[in-house]
Amino acid sequence: MSLGDEHGGGRTSDGFGGSGQTRTRLPGAGEGDGYGGPRRPVRPSRSLIGVVGVVVLLIAAIAFANQGSGDGGDAADGAKPPGTNPTSATGTRPVEGKSGDIPTGYAQDEQGAQSAAANYAVALGSDGMFSKDRRDAIVDVVYAPDVAAARRSDLDRVYSDEKFLASMGLEPDGTAPQGMTFISRSNPAGAKVESLSGDTARVSVWYSALFGLAGEGSQNPVTDSWYTNTFTLKWVSGDWKVIDFTQKDGPVPVGRDQTASTAEEMADAVKQFGGFTYAR
Repeated sequence: MSLGDEHGGGRTSDGFGGSGQTRTRLPGAGEGDGYGGPRRPVRPSRSLIGVVGVVVLLIAAIAFANQGSGDGGDAADGAKPPGTNPTSATGTRPVEGKSGDIPTGYAQDEQGAQSAAANYAVALGSDGMFSKDRRDAIVDVVYAPDVAAARRSDLDRVYSDEKFLASMGLEPDGTAPQGMTFISRSNPAGAKVESLSGDTARVSVWYSALFGLAGEGSQNPVTDSWYTNTFTLKWVSGDWKVIDFTQKDGPVPVGRDQTASTAEEMADAVKQFGGFTYAR
């Protein structure tokens, strides 16, 4: 089960900032030093070799540290500053508040758009979508106002369809049968900005989805699937809101040969482990 069934840039580094060259000439390396006349051969002592070794290690350490810094070198070098992975943490606070359980108040930039899309994917894939009151609250927060009314009507038709609910083993009101635990949770693995222009952004979110009923005798055990949703976001009243999205399967990783947990373990896990606020 995926949220798409019912509902419808990152940059990599091109180089390191700055570059430097250190020219090291060891004593006795040759008859000429390249800067004047010939030099007399010198027999290096052990202590001198040790000093030279320390100097070389120090130079290497400095060069390595410079590669990892974002300060950059001289502008004349023409080297680009280091980029960031599309989903690496930046240390910038991703949101300013919450509306219910959904983070809101994103920045109007790439980071904010990715954070919004990831958190909206979690909300739209949650078990809250199977409850009328919770679903209305989610739609009001996630969708732009001029889209929310139409989406609410469409979603109500889907989630009130008894055949649809029965196919998943749920009761007509969208709840789990007695003794069962209903699990519907999206877990984003990454996000990237497809485009960003003014007050409109397109962001893709790659995520895994857990869905099913945990309990003895369940005919719909909890399984995991992988999807990519591409959200079209619009900047409305100081925040990113969804106006449309599409979904496709995958990319799907190769599954490991692991023993499936019992129904009790799965039910306990979803109760004990809460979800995250996702951010670039």
